[in-house]
Amino acid sequence: MEYDERLALFRQTRLNPFDRGEEDGPQGGKTPLHVCIQSFNFCLDLLFFVHLSQGSFVASDIEQLKQAIEECKKLILELPEHSERQKDTVVKLIHLRLKLQELKDPEEDEPNLRILLEHRFSKEKSKSVKQTCDKCSTIIWGLIQTWYTCTGCYYRCHSKCMNLITKPCVRSKVSHQSEYELSICPEIGLDRQDYRCAECRTPISLRGVPSEARQCDYTGQYYCSTCHWNDTAIIPARVIHNWEFEPRKVCRSSLRYLALMISRPVLKLKEINPLLFNFVEELVEIRKLRQDILQMKPYFITCKEAMEARLLLQLQDRQHFVENDDMYSLQDLIDISSGRLSCSLTEIHTTFAKHIKLDCERCQAKGFVCELCKEGDILFPFDSHTSVCNDCSAVFHRDCYYDNSTTCPRCARMTERKQDEVSDVKDA
Repeated sequence: MEYDERLALFRQTRLNPFDRGEEDGPQGGKTPLHVCIQSFNFCLDLLFFVHLSQGSFVASDIEQLKQAIEECKKLILELPEHSERQKDTVVKLIHLRLKLQELKDPEEDEPNLRILLEHRFSKEKSKSVKQTCDKCSTIIWGLIQTWYTCTGCYYRCHSKCMNLITKPCVRSKVSHQSEYELSICPEIGLDRQDYRCAECRTPISLRGVPSEARQCDYTGQYYCSTCHWNDTAIIPARVIHNWEFEPRKVCRSSLRYLALMISRPVLKLKEINPLLFNFVEELVEIRKLRQDILQMKPYFITCKEAMEARLLLQLQDRQHFVENDDMYSLQDLIDISSGRLSCSLTEIHTTFAKHIKLDCERCQAKGFVCELCKEGDILFPFDSHTSVCNDCSAVFHRDCYYDNSTTCPRCARMTERKQDEVSDVKDA
């Protein structure tokens, strides 16, 4: 039906759904409710028809929308509860509110990528309403609002809030300063902060006037409710010093920083807290498995079959395990505490050992025979009952190595060979 025809039909009803005063109806009383509902529904349809046919609303149309929303709320209260008509009216109320919000905050032709304070903001296409703006702390209505996410630190904000951002990207801090605060909640006091938020400098106090002061357990500083949402995270200092994994309240910037740092191997435990190995048995077990894997690595990088099978890629999520045995990430410590890392690393260790000792003839040929007793099976440096010479890396039975008071036979041969070479050079 065309617009003119629908408008004529609307006028013929001689009924204004926005004017429900004390006028009498056809029987001398008020307008019947069912007639009011029909006219109101028709009016809503007419408003949307005008919008679609004429392109956009003007100021008077916005006022009509506001009036329609108020009438819609009244009508919902008058209709029978849980009825189909009430449900339909609620749906139309939602549509009216979304349309009004769209008119107040129209979607602009925004660029897909914007760079600001080292943030790389990418325009989001998700229509989810579960996101919250990190700047204004309000819900992002993805259905009608343009919003961006930083691809580096995952900072989310409305398009209209981008020019108000003062926080630089946390990923740049991770790139330039990959280290943790290793003091437990290093508080300096609210007075040292001049009773202002440590990040945005908003006035705060412990009494909540003008804004509540919230402490970040990672930095020890106080923040306002806009910069501190009472998010929780595991604190590295508490893990290293107390082996404590209870999540603590942190500010938004600390939450993002800890999330980006959680998989980075920056914790050298034997320097930070070497006594931790005396109290946590799982750490000793993981250290031994890592040492064995490092001793297996030379076999794999010289074995064609192992390279084709890409055995070392089983540790691609923990690449530092094939590079050293003393660096840990916070995620490693969390997985050690839960027992997940011990199970997965033991399985990988078994697979690696099986390839070297049983499946691959080339790797078996690189084994050792104990030169002290010259008995037993082929030995490998990662076997639990062996010892390795620190100078020449020869492998012996542990009992033979410590019971024998003489020097390593292989070291003795190498020393003798060097002496012979020197004497030959002198004779020549």
